[in-house]
Amino acid sequence: MSATFPETARFVAAMDRLGIRFVPLHGDAAAGSGARWRQYREQGGSRERVVADFLVGVHAAHQADRLLTRDRGFFRRYFDDLTVLDPSREVSPQRR
Repeated sequence: MSATFPETARFVAAMDRLGIRFVPLHGDAAAGSGARWRQYREQGGSRERVVADFLVGVHAAHQADRLLTRDRGFFRRYFDDLTVLDPSREVSPQRR
């Protein structure tokens, strides 16, 4: 998201106004993402998805209350315990 702001200070101010916090990834979330990625690949998932996609999903599921993404189909499919918001389509959170 920061790429859409002309200055870092404006990005930080906007995140503060929205109440968005940045927290580090916990070890259990990192381990869980590897396990989910391995399961995805064992079930025939393509290499289109990388471990980082699963890091994002597991981190959000364990350490946040929702995920803002335009890739809602993937995250709703593999993270059904996660509230997924699409900024271009949704006004309120939707659970799958």
